[in-house]
Amino acid sequence: MQIVDTAIVSFRPEHLDGALRLSRQAGWPHRMDDWRLVLALSEGFVAVNGTGEVAGTILLTPYGQDCATINMVIVDEGMRGRGLGRRLMDAAMAHAGDRPLRLVATAEGLPLYERLGFRETGTIVQQQGIAGSIAAPEHTQAATARDLPTIASLDRQAYGADRADLMRRLAEIGEFAVIRHDGQVSAFAAIRPFGRGEVIGPAVASNLDDARALVLHFMSRRQGAFLRVDTGAGTGLAPWLADQGLAHVGGGIAMARPAIIPAVAPTVTTFALANQALG
Repeated sequence: MQIVDTAIVSFRPEHLDGALRLSRQAGWPHRMDDWRLVLALSEGFVAVNGTGEVAGTILLTPYGQDCATINMVIVDEGMRGRGLGRRLMDAAMAHAGDRPLRLVATAEGLPLYERLGFRETGTIVQQQGIAGSIAAPEHTQAATARDLPTIASLDRQAYGADRADLMRRLAEIGEFAVIRHDGQVSAFAAIRPFGRGEVIGPAVASNLDDARALVLHFMSRRQGAFLRVDTGAGTGLAPWLADQGLAHVGGGIAMARPAIIPAVAPTVTTFALANQALG
């Protein structure tokens, strides 16, 4: 049954309070600042019921014309099963135009996304916990402002889309660490406030050892802090994170529409996502 008294309208800052209520209802850790960040990078829609209350949300984060992620898809628990999620997805997909789309699905959302043409491309695992006493690696260092163009270039190679705006935002609210080979940045990771503590990601490197070192760069400086890392199950990072005290607590299913296989394999890999919403 479709909801006839619920309107789909553009997501504006005045809807943030209602969006935060829905994410808390769903058990998500997002703070208001987390919502503000993703909204600043995105365009989206909300479902508003007859009393003006936000009953559903969806955001579309475009990375130029390369692709876009669909994220923050939430429907009020009292209004599920009535087609509202489909209406929000239809609005976001129409707004995306010809851009390839990516998202991280929950098990509950998977059937809808499959009906809409999304196909599974991998599994995302969420690791989190309290950072212990860990020695700092010797070959990592804090990034400088001059490193940002190279960081954005490496991220584009790994992710397959231009996310320079996201990298600039992360530099404003968080910090980057890098590894240099022959004086050039060859790997990087970011950390920023998120949810209950901080999230490490994206982390981009050519090998697992460098990815681990970048995570350790931040963990060694945050003893006793709550940290989160979202990583692909196929990267090999998750078991090592568990050994460092960041337990597996959930995750999702990476999906794409269409599921494009790169013609040339990238020389660097995204070992940790910015988070599940932003990729």
